[in-house]
Amino acid sequence: MANLKEIRNRIASVSSTKQITSAMKMVSAAKLRKSQTAIQKLRPYSKKLTEIMDRVVGSGCLDVPYARTEKQEKNVLLIALTSNKGLCSTFNSSIVKLTASRISFYKEKNVNIYLQSYGKRGDAAFSKIEGINYLGSNDEIWDKLSFEKVNEIAEHVMQEFLTKKYDRVEIIYNIFKNAATQFPVAENFLPMSLEEESKEEKNLNNDYIFEPNKEDILRSIIPQALHTQVYKCFLDSFASEHGARMSSMNKATDNAQELLRELTLTYNKLRQASITNEIIEICSGANALN
Repeated sequence: MANLKEIRNRIASVSSTKQITSAMKMVSAAKLRKSQTAIQKLRPYSKKLTEIMDRVVGSGCLDVPYARTEKQEKNVLLIALTSNKGLCSTFNSSIVKLTASRISFYKEKNVNIYLQSYGKRGDAAFSKIEGINYLGSNDEIWDKLSFEKVNEIAEHVMQEFLTKKYDRVEIIYNIFKNAATQFPVAENFLPMSLEEESKEEKNLNNDYIFEPNKEDILRSIIPQALHTQVYKCFLDSFASEHGARMSSMNKATDNAQELLRELTLTYNKLRQASITNEIIEICSGANALN
């Protein structure tokens, strides 16, 4: 059984750990509020923009280069979004696992797989995968996430798709639901999935007045919608990271508190037993002198 000094040292160590996890929890909570507000504001805009784009494009009156489909896909680009830091539960491991699953899926189809990572945690795992073309990791994007930086990434990928370097592009990231719930998804980015309009939708489109014309609107709205889609993925991942870390640190703080309670109870019992033994020894010594 541990002596009193060992338990005191352990109590001090757990107390220090509790202070650290509690501080990390508060930091993540502050960052979460900001990122959560951003993604909640962007989602309705992104959803409406996609809805308008689908209705405008759905008639099929204009060829859409981003919606081109190859009979046989030869090259696929996977974009995996992880974090630069750990201590965020399964946030990173779920992305690594899903990415490995998508790689296995495309390997069975004998497709050339290209993988672009964003985040140090993903880079450490993806760089060890064999049989793919790993393009490296851009970790600085998370230091100060902005639409301008993500817009450059989206534009670069879109241009490579147009030049037929890639036949398909998927973004693998965590969707933010709330602070305690995030789930990984592999979302298709390119080619665009444009479904044919139903009769009701065609009737609705008849109510639109296009100015200057449908073609100019289409050429403007499609790149904007694609840029917004990529930015939404990054914001979702950013909010998910801080939500996962806040939940993880909250559990760690609670566990530390419970461990402190148990250690304190054990310490008090041992201390009481030690005092009792000392009293017994004193009494025994006094009785021996009489």
